[in-house]
Amino acid sequence: MSPRRNRPRRDETAHLDSERVRQGVASVQQWRDGDWQVRGISGGASVKTYRCPGCDQEIRPGVAHVVAWPADGRGDLTDRRHWHSGCWRARDRRSPVVQRGRSAPRHG
Repeated sequence: MSPRRNRPRRDETAHLDSERVRQGVASVQQWRDGDWQVRGISGGASVKTYRCPGCDQEIRPGVAHVVAWPADGRGDLTDRRHWHSGCWRARDRRSPVVQRGRSAPRHG
C-alpha cells in the first residue's frame, strides 16, 4: 500500500500561461451604451500611467484597474480604455469628466 498524499496533484491542464495570468481574463459586461469586453488588471501587471475617462485622473503604475473596449469586435487597440475599478462600476451614474483642452492627448 502506498503512503497517503496530503498534497493535491498538479493538473497540467489547469495551469495558465504567464501572459494570461498577467493580462487577466476578459468578460463581456452589458451597459446602457452597449456590450463591453472588460479585463481586470492586477497592480503588478500595471506598468504604465493611464488616464481614467471616468474621473480624468491618472492611473499610476502598480494600481489595479480595468481595461474596457467595445465587445462588437469592430474596434482595435486604440478603442481600449483604462478605468479605475470604482469609476467603471459607477459609469452609469455619472458622465465622463473631461477637463483637458482639445489639443491635449486623449489618454495618458
